[in-house]
Amino acid sequence: MMVIKEQINNFYLTRRLSLYELKSQNRNNYLGMAWEILNPAIQIMIYWFVFGTLRDRAPIEIGGVEVPFFSWLLAGFFLWIFFYQATIQGSKSIYTRLRMLSKMNFPMSVIPNIAIFSKFYIHVMMVVITIIIFQFMGFYINIYYFQLIYYIIAIFCLLYALSLITSTLSTIIRDIHMFLNSTLRMMLYLSGVLWPISNLTDEFPTLAQLMKLNPLYYLIEGYRSAFFGVEWYFIEHWQYTLYFWALVVVLFILGSILHVKFRRHFIDYL
Repeated sequence: MMVIKEQINNFYLTRRLSLYELKSQNRNNYLGMAWEILNPAIQIMIYWFVFGTLRDRAPIEIGGVEVPFFSWLLAGFFLWIFFYQATIQGSKSIYTRLRMLSKMNFPMSVIPNIAIFSKFYIHVMMVVITIIIFQFMGFYINIYYFQLIYYIIAIFCLLYALSLITSTLSTIIRDIHMFLNSTLRMMLYLSGVLWPISNLTDEFPTLAQLMKLNPLYYLIEGYRSAFFGVEWYFIEHWQYTLYFWALVVVLFILGSILHVKFRRHFIDYL
């Protein structure tokens, strides 16, 4: 409850500092914040070329709708970029600001949220760009888009719960950040971003079920269901929804306990 109250009481400050951080990160670039869009765009073109063009990938069926591979990739890739960048920035958010925090009366639990918010604005821009692109591809705005609001809230909660844990552990043991970076790069290939995990169902059903326990898979499939107007994913798969939120609550409680227990000693690791 202490951590939740700190987020509510400092919400305005979180927004202001996250905007300042986003601008300061790109102030020395000629193209400024345009690089926040250009970098993911270059990445997705490379993955599309490798996984789509070179392998001549056939359309992927989602809820009875055949979707070209590029559209299918686009619908989930920008969510992955947001998750990856926010998790990395959140994990090092506290120990990179320890000198500043030692001179200010500032709730440290807000710091990971500032890092997440700074990447959230870019994600919103990417979602808007994706929606515009889909209008030219024949996937028009539909009523299922409303569930995007739910999934944005869900990814925010997951990111903050994870960042509370990783930012605390990374402050104590710096190797955690390096390990997390390597692990997340591997997760790109195990989260259903670049290829359908359902392809494993026939030959490796147990492995497919285990891979679907990844909470990021739930969010990516939800995004795709919204963009392609397939179904209300979080309702149709209500068991998965319960699992996802149970996991988020457990991670948040664990992260809050770790953070509150060690934050008085963070300055010792300066």
